[in-house]
Amino acid sequence: MHLASSPIGIFDSGIGGLSVLQALRQELPQEQFVYVADSGNAPYGERGDAFVQQRTGAIARYLRAQHGIKALVIACNTATAAAVEQLRGEIPDLPLIGVEPALKPASLSSQTHHVGVMGTRGTVTSARFARLLSEHSQNTQFAVQACDGLARAIELSTELPPARNLQDSELWALCARHTASLGRFGLQPGEMDTLVLGCTHYIFVKDELRALLGPDVQLIDTGVPVAQQTRRLLAKAGMLAPEAAPGTDAAAQIQLFTTGGLGSLQAAAQRWLDLPAQNCAKIDIR
Repeated sequence: MHLASSPIGIFDSGIGGLSVLQALRQELPQEQFVYVADSGNAPYGERGDAFVQQRTGAIARYLRAQHGIKALVIACNTATAAAVEQLRGEIPDLPLIGVEPALKPASLSSQTHHVGVMGTRGTVTSARFARLLSEHSQNTQFAVQACDGLARAIELSTELPPARNLQDSELWALCARHTASLGRFGLQPGEMDTLVLGCTHYIFVKDELRALLGPDVQLIDTGVPVAQQTRRLLAKAGMLAPEAAPGTDAAAQIQLFTTGGLGSLQAAAQRWLDLPAQNCAKIDIR
């Protein structure tokens, strides 16, 4: 039985979903969170659907059995595309919130009606993405790029010191190659004035993307909409946690687990969420 005081579960193939956790903390500061980075099996975007479905089910069962979660946020575009419908059938009583590339907001906000989309190969070649693209292509032209290697490079970068110069890093080279493949960005007719970040990892290279594309191109990710949808579902079910008591340690409300290298998760949690290393632990989910 789910209780309002139970935690919200979140998982991703790696550390990218920390961007969604960041948005969830801001939207729902009174909630407890349990995050799983399946870094031992990352990146999902270059795996087959059957593998991703298997891992998604295993992690959902772990979070439910070991942590009694009241809802699950699948903070991974690839896992959402491959597994969310199957998981809804397997666990119908658990509220599930997935993520998908924000094509609708991009199509509504673009002034040139030309939009670039960066995603993993698993996401942009999925049937779910094809349906989404069809729904929003009437008035907007989308250029889509499968960004092989980028999510993995972001994972590996967390334990390295930040580059003194953005242009000296592997991340810069990958971002430059993938954005160049999309075409021309800018505010002139026929140019893309909007870039959809179709992987939760990609917000962590926003500095590189901003430097490459200039200040006028808008970057759209999914963290805030997912956090808002989570609030709506929990409120509708009467499952929002009560307000935290004054003086409650917000960091103590969050547990982070990884199936890969512990140091990478600790570094990412400290760099991007200002969370201490002791909030992180290594687990094995079979």
